[in-house]
Amino acid sequence: MTSSSRSMTPSNSGNIVAAEGWTPTSWQSKPIKQDVDYPDQAHLNKVLEKIGRLPPMVVPGEIHRLRQQLADVAQGKAFLLQGGDCAELFDYCAQSPIEAKLKVLLQMSLVLIWGARMPVVRIARMAGQYAKPRSKPTEMHEGKEILSYRGDNVNGYDPSDRTPDPERLLGAYFHSAATLNYVRSILAEGFADLHHPSNWNLHHVKSSTLRQEYQTIVDRLTDALDFMQTIGADPNANGAQASALSSLNTVDIFASHEGLLLEYEQALTRLMTDPANPSQQKYYNVGTHFIWIGDRTRQLDGAHVEYFRGIENPIGVKCGPSMKPDELVDLLNILDADKRPGKITLITRYGADQVDKYLPGHIKAVQASGHVVVWACDPMHGNTKQSVSGVKTRHLLDITRELSQAIRIHKQYGSHLGGVHFELTGDRVTECVGGSMELMDAELLERYETHCDPRLNYEQALDMAFLIAKYQEKQRGFSGVMSL
Repeated sequence: MTSSSRSMTPSNSGNIVAAEGWTPTSWQSKPIKQDVDYPDQAHLNKVLEKIGRLPPMVVPGEIHRLRQQLADVAQGKAFLLQGGDCAELFDYCAQSPIEAKLKVLLQMSLVLIWGARMPVVRIARMAGQYAKPRSKPTEMHEGKEILSYRGDNVNGYDPSDRTPDPERLLGAYFHSAATLNYVRSILAEGFADLHHPSNWNLHHVKSSTLRQEYQTIVDRLTDALDFMQTIGADPNANGAQASALSSLNTVDIFASHEGLLLEYEQALTRLMTDPANPSQQKYYNVGTHFIWIGDRTRQLDGAHVEYFRGIENPIGVKCGPSMKPDELVDLLNILDADKRPGKITLITRYGADQVDKYLPGHIKAVQASGHVVVWACDPMHGNTKQSVSGVKTRHLLDITRELSQAIRIHKQYGSHLGGVHFELTGDRVTECVGGSMELMDAELLERYETHCDPRLNYEQALDMAFLIAKYQEKQRGFSGVMSL
C-alpha cells in the first residue's frame, strides 16, 4: 500500500486501514445524482439504523477470494461471466427463478471453460439488483405526471405505488439474504455437480447446421468428464470423499448489484478484519461481493465515486461513449490509487456502431496509466432499440457485433477482453430479437416480462456462450466463426 492513498489508525482490535480522508459517511458532503427523495426522513433513518444492525450477507473472506480470482482475469488467466436481471424484483426471490438463473449461468460457464481452457469467474446480477437509475425522475401516465419506477427497493411498478417507501429497503435486505442463503444451500447440495449436468435442450436451434455445432460442443464436454472419471482424475471415481471445494462438485457464484442508493450501501458498510492480514481492519460492503458504479453516477467529484473509493470490494465501472480517456484515468486513480490487479473491472458499453470510435482510446489511456484492470464487454446497454410492437428490445446481431468488435480491438491494441456482462434470465421470455431460435419482432409481446430493459432468454444466453466458445476454439487453432 502507498502512504499517499491509505492511512492506518491504531484501534483496540488492530490497525484500521482506509483511503485517505475517507469514512463511510464522507460521500454525504459531495453532490449526488440519482438520489431518492423520501417524504419521511425520520422513517428512513429508523430503517437505516435497523439495517446497520443486521448481520452481514457476505463476509470478507468471500470478497477477498473474488478479488484474487478477478486478479487472474486481469492477467489473462481466467474469464469473467457476469449476468442476471436488469431490474431484479422481490418476486424473483423464489425457488424456480433462482434455480433457472443459476442453471443458465452454470451451463454458459461450462461452455466457456471448454472454449477458453481456463477457469471462469461467475458473478450473478442478483441478490440486490433492486434499484435502477432513470433519465428522468417522473413520467407521464394517462395524462398525469407521476414518479418514475426506481426499482422494488424504492417504489412499486404499479402507477399508484410510486411514493418512495423506506420499508422497501428492509425488503431489499431480506430478499437479498434469502436469495443468497438458497444459492449457498443448493450449491452445497451439489446443484453445480458436473457428474449430474442439467439437460442440454437444443431443440430451440432452428438451423440444423448450428444445432450440430452446438451438439458437438456438448458431446465433447461430456466426453471430457467421462475421460476424467475413467483415468481417476475425478475423486468420485475411486469412491473417495470429494472435497466440498472440488471444482467438479461445486463452484463459486458471487453476487453483484449497482451501488445506487448510497444510504443503503452505507448501512451495509462495516469495519472488519482483513482475511489476508488479520492485524488490519478494513471497510467492506457486506451486502454483496461485487458492486458497480453506473454511467450516470461516475462524476469525479460526486458522492458515488467518493463512496466507492473507500470500500475493499472489487468494483465495476460502466464505461460508455461519454467517458473521455483522460477522465477514465482520473477515475481509476481515485478508485484504485494503488493499482491493484482485480480491483477494478471496466464494463464497456458503447453500442455496435461506436465501439471502433471509443474503445481504442480507452485501452491506450489505461495502458499508459499502469492500471491492471479487467476489461468486460457489456453488449446490451448500447444496443437498445424501439420495436415495431412498441416495446424496447435488443437484436442479437447487434449484441454479437459489439462483442466481436471488442475482442478484435483488444487484440489489435495488445490488450485482451477478460469477460462479458449480460442482462439475462433463465426463463424463456421474449424480449430480445433473433438468436438461434429466430425470435421475431412480432413475437415479443408473447412473454415480454421485464420491468426495465430487455434481457436475453435462456436460449439466447446459451447462444452467446456457444459463440464465444467457438471463437476461443478458433483462436486455439480449431475451426469456428463468431456469427449468428
